[in-house]
Amino acid sequence: MIDFEEINPEFARRYRLIDDSYEFSEFMSKPLRPSIRVNTLKGSLEDIVSLLSEKYKIEPVPWCREGFFIDIDEDSSIGTSIEHQLGLIFSQEASSMIPPVVLDVKPGMLVLDMAAAPGAKTTQIAQYMQNEGCIIANDVKVGRLNILISNLQRCGVLIARVTMMDGRSFRKYENTFDAVLLDAPCSNAGMIRKNYKYLKIWRLKDVESLSRLQKQLIMAAYAALKPGGVLVYSTCTLDPAENEDVVDHLLANTDARLEEIDLPVKRHKPFTSFDGKEFSSEVKKCLRIHPQDNDTEGFFVAKIVKEA
Repeated sequence: MIDFEEINPEFARRYRLIDDSYEFSEFMSKPLRPSIRVNTLKGSLEDIVSLLSEKYKIEPVPWCREGFFIDIDEDSSIGTSIEHQLGLIFSQEASSMIPPVVLDVKPGMLVLDMAAAPGAKTTQIAQYMQNEGCIIANDVKVGRLNILISNLQRCGVLIARVTMMDGRSFRKYENTFDAVLLDAPCSNAGMIRKNYKYLKIWRLKDVESLSRLQKQLIMAAYAALKPGGVLVYSTCTLDPAENEDVVDHLLANTDARLEEIDLPVKRHKPFTSFDGKEFSSEVKKCLRIHPQDNDTEGFFVAKIVKEA
């Protein structure tokens, strides 16, 4: 089992406050289960699942109709398969399929994906919109835009307009978008199962800096949302400073309202206080997933509504 104390003592001290269970350490030490999402922009769900079933053992992801865990050899990569190269499937971690499901978009909408690269969630949103409407797929880093554009093309997404802006700049587009996804830059602790480098490079000062940035981004995302629209905030980390504290900041400074997330997914109770801070009891409606809950990455999702 992984020894957090030996690899990163600062991380070990912090995460003992978040989850000191044996199961947390056990599942953080295990490799991730590979999973894919079927891209219905390139074919019917039934036909692509039938094709996959001839080559792989697959198991449905309970919270995403198009998601499947896939049994492949350790030496193989689904990313090099012909199905992936043709855009029939997207290699996507199962918990990261939740934000687009919660966003509940419809064809014809104007949607903002504020931190879109590499494009897994953007392509998922596009398939739910049936390539009708418009997605502003934004990212702040030019190097990541190439990957985003490549994935949009591979998956047959026709409705995305790619922009390169600091997400905080969208504050000036007040009441513009029908739905907004803010999959925020974070400390990536939930991805340690994918690569131990995220454990080695984790620093508390980065968490504190990211929390300040995330609060600015969520305020801009909410400003850009139309009244009656839905904003989904998500991260692949478990630190309350990057999750409940950020949502609490939005609730304290706007008229935002949280909604329960009703999906068949096991979860941990959100924090209502942490590190000397008290949060609104409304944050109990957020979705906090630890790795041992569903054998996935750690993840956090909040569904936010702007009153009409």
